[in-house]
This record gives sequence, C-alpha cells and structure tokens, in this order.
Amino acid sequence: MNVADGLPVPQRYWAILTIGLGLCLAVMDGAIANVALPTIARDVQASPAESIWVVNAYQLAVTISLLPLASIGDIFGYRRVYVWGLVIFTVASLGCSQSNSLVTLTLARIIQGFGAAGIMSVNGALIRVIYPRAWLGRGVGINATVGSVSSAVGPSVASAILAVAHWPLLFAVNVPIGLFAIVVAVRALPKVQRADRRFDALSAGLSALTFGLLISGIDGLGHGARLNSVLIELVAAVAMGFMLVTRQMSQPAPLLPVDLMRIPLFALSVTTSVCAFAAQGMAYVSLPFLFENALGHSQVETGLLLTPWPLTVAVIATATGRMSDRYPAGVLSSIGLAVLALGLGLVAFLPPDPSIANIVWRTAVCGLGFGFFNTPNNRAILTSAPLSRSGGASGMQATSRLLGQTMGAALVALVFGLFPEGGTTKTLVVAACLAAGAAIISLMRMVERKKA
Repeated sequence: MNVADGLPVPQRYWAILTIGLGLCLAVMDGAIANVALPTIARDVQASPAESIWVVNAYQLAVTISLLPLASIGDIFGYRRVYVWGLVIFTVASLGCSQSNSLVTLTLARIIQGFGAAGIMSVNGALIRVIYPRAWLGRGVGINATVGSVSSAVGPSVASAILAVAHWPLLFAVNVPIGLFAIVVAVRALPKVQRADRRFDALSAGLSALTFGLLISGIDGLGHGARLNSVLIELVAAVAMGFMLVTRQMSQPAPLLPVDLMRIPLFALSVTTSVCAFAAQGMAYVSLPFLFENALGHSQVETGLLLTPWPLTVAVIATATGRMSDRYPAGVLSSIGLAVLALGLGLVAFLPPDPSIANIVWRTAVCGLGFGFFNTPNNRAILTSAPLSRSGGASGMQATSRLLGQTMGAALVALVFGLFPEGGTTKTLVVAACLAAGAAIISLMRMVERKKA
C-alpha cells in the first residue's frame, strides 16, 4: 500500500486515535506505578528498596528493546509491531492485576515493558505514514499533546482510583482500553512496504546489553551504588557498545542507526533531544524536593504545582506542530530551549516564601519553552531520515528521550550527594545550563541547513 502522502480521511482519524490510545497507556502506566508503589510494597510485603523493581523493571525492558523492535518494524512492518505491542501490553496488564507477589508483579511488568516498547518504537514511524508530509508537524503535535496530558493526569488518575479501589485496578483498567485500541489498530493502521533484509539478532543482543548496562550504571552512579560495581557496568557498556558500533558500520541499514547519525540534521536533533530531556528529567525529579522540603507544600499541592509544565506543553503542542511544518526546527527548538533555560533559572531563584501564582507562572514558562522545543525537534528527527529508515529514526527518537531522562535523574542524585544543603537550587541551575547548551546545539542546525 502506498501511503507516501498519508492516509485518507476518516481512516487517518481512526489511525491517530489508536496511536494516541497506545501512547496514553504506555506513558500513564509509568506514572501510576510510581504513585501506587508504597501501597504495592505493603501489600506484597516488600521493602521500599525491593519495590522499586516494579518501576525499574518496566523502564529497563522498554529501554533495551526499543531499537531492536524499531528494526523489526522496518523489516516486518510497523503495523505488526504496534499491534503485537498492544496485545502484549494488554495481556501483561491483566497479569499485573492478578499478581500477588513482588516476583510475579515484576515479571508481568517486564513483559508489559516489552509491549510498551513495541508501541513506542514505531510510534513516530506510523505517524510519518499516517499524515501527509505537509501536515506531519500536526501529527507530531497531537502525539506530543497526548503524551503531555497523559503525563500530567497520570498521578491524579492513580490517586482517584486508589481512593475507591485496590491497586490491581490500576492495571486492570488498561485491559478494555487496550482491547479497543487493538481492534482500531487492526482496521485502521496501514500496511507499509517492508525492508528487504534479515533481522540481526546478534546486534539486537549487543544493543540490549549496551543500553541496559549503560542505564543501570548511570542509575547506580546517581543512587549511591558501590563505585566498583558502577565502573564495571559502565566499562562493560562501553565494550559492548564498541562491538555494536563496529558491527553496524559495515551494514547498509544497521539496527543502531549509525548511518542516520552521519546525517548532520539527524545527529544534531538527537543530541539536542538527549540534552533537553536530561534538563527536563533533572527538573521533574528535583522540583518535588523544592516544593515539599524547602517550601513546605503537601504532596497534593506539589502535584498541582508540577501540572502547569506538562499542561502548557499539551496546550501549545498542536500549534507548534503547525509552525514546524512552516519554519525550521533549528529556529523553533532553539527559541524554546532558551525559554526553558530562562524558566528553570526563574524557578531556581524563587524568592523566599513565594505565592502559588509566583510558582505557577514560572513552571508554565518552562512548559512553554519545552513545548516549543519538543514537537519541531521530533519532526526533524523523523523527516531527516529516509522514509525506508523511519523505524530506526522512530526508535532513536524514543531512545534519546529515555536516555536523557535517565541521565537527568542520575545527575540529580549526584548533585544532591555533593551538595546536601541547597541541592535543589544547584540542580535547577545545572538543568538550566543543559537547556542552554541544547539551544546552542539546536541552533547549529541552521548552519548545516545553509551548507545544504
């Protein structure tokens, strides 16, 4: 089926509906698990440290499988990977709801993470074929809106469910939504011409080990793990990564998209994404400490104070999507990242005993800046790759986001460890510097654009 110019209406609307539902499930599930963790730990008689695996298992499964599943999407079809991702996620959600021990819940979460990776790995590639190229920014904007709204309302939804029911319902509600999304996906998603090559299982294994060890090492570095263990993991990640890159250099369509990284616009957009999401990750982790410990707000108030950021992103994402169809990402994203850096600086240097309004408008500035960065940058990652490599571009887009957020969270723990007093202010200053650096990298795309 030729979908180079997008899908016709109303198939396009049904297709973007199932994309939105899948993304909503994958993003919201991570948020609700965090909220329910203390309750789950008590119920399955696990320590707080042990219960963290309910979150980490999901995140690690997603991270190590994104690029292999994106490659499978190129070879066997994005539609097939997406539908099977929904199926696995839905079945695993049912398994989570029926779990009665930490071991069974963790195993179900691992499977659920692989399903979520199937959804997210080809998400961008599908949007690229669902929408006409002239309207691609709108599709990316809608995707960003769904992701931001899901992130914003996830904790509130989890709290509302826990107020009237037990934690297994948090996972059980995914089942009917997932079943509906599967039916729509089978009927509406297009079948795209597949790549004529074999799946490289050895490269997939090396990729999983590289990113798994890298994420684990970064996380351990930030959370006070033994230095010897962290160094072993990081050295092993570098060794595996070297083997992976060496293997990929000789392949025409590698699983790790080193061929795409030779495209200046793609490489700069991915680097911008890692730095920007690291800044976001630092802010998201450190702001609750600022609001609760330094300013004395309750957990509920802290949740509300964090909401303006993703809510602002959601409000402007569609508008920035339309703008990205007309103006270069190097301009829009650089402006957005500069505004994000300003917003983070404003939050870092809040006056003593600030009012709610004073906090809200500053976090909204952060959201405004991030919203201007996110959609144009995602569009640039997708469109700078050849259409036949949309799966690799989509997988790299998701991987850069997760890698940046993980690095950001680890940097927060590191700064807090080095500066027990005033750590939140210093963390936000570092985040502002990261955002400013990302703006400079983003602006370099205009130089490459002029060369082209």
